Amino acid sequence: MPAKISAQTAEAPERSPLPAGRNLLFLREEELRLAQDLLFFGYRDFTAGADEILAELGMGRAHHRVLHFVGRRPGITVGDLLGILAITKQSLGRVLQPLVEEGYVTQTPGRNDRRQRLLALTDKGADLERRLFERQRETVMRAYREAGPAAVEGFRRVMRGLMGEQATAALEQLEGPAPGAHR
Repeated sequence: MPAKISAQTAEAPERSPLPAGRNLLFLREEELRLAQDLLFFGYRDFTAGADEILAELGMGRAHHRVLHFVGRRPGITVGDLLGILAITKQSLGRVLQPLVEEGYVTQTPGRNDRRQRLLALTDKGADLERRLFERQRETVMRAYREAGPAAVEGFRRVMRGLMGEQATAALEQLEGPAPGAHR
């Protein structure tokens, strides 16, 4: 599909790109709409490869998010995962239960509070998460290489700027020590 878009784009009249950061205090609507277009198309193409793998297994993006965050934080509690994903317990249950039943994720009682459920990937789950990551890693690496270091830092700043307080807190939690790790 991207090849068709590229071919269509090649036939379209060339637009001169808007200079990045031309006037950071005032962005015209067209510049903001272009940013929105870039986010939509970038996300679509970023997720396409992983979506193919997931579809073969009868899974979707919600399964991918659970695998990703459980893989990033082995031992994460169901409560913490709910906070990161910003979904209801019922929604998580619909995704998590099949992942547990099919042997991708384990649930164990908490060490101090037996009511807690600690989540971790099984070897099968880790293998799938790795396949998904590697498929998307190539896309990100290519884009980062083409953009250069200053653009990579700018991208990170823009993405952090798009995040609300809850997402920022979730990211900080992911960047911190893993559950049970000692400082």
